[in-house]
Amino acid sequence: MKRQKRNPNDRALHKGYVAAVQGRDHDSCPYQSGSLHQEWVNGWRQGREDIWSGFGPAAQAQRMESM
Repeated sequence: MKRQKRNPNDRALHKGYVAAVQGRDHDSCPYQSGSLHQEWVNGWRQGREDIWSGFGPAAQAQRMESM
């Protein structure tokens, strides 16, 4: 069964969230500029907020599933 390609903006948001949850720095963004960079940063911020709010790994995994 073929998988549909995901929207690049959604993918960048998800990758940013995962980077934050893994403890990577804001400067590790693979995108230099543009909308993909902004979406990655937004995902990174959401991930950091979840960590600071005390969400555990189970809640983080559930959030990643919904992205």
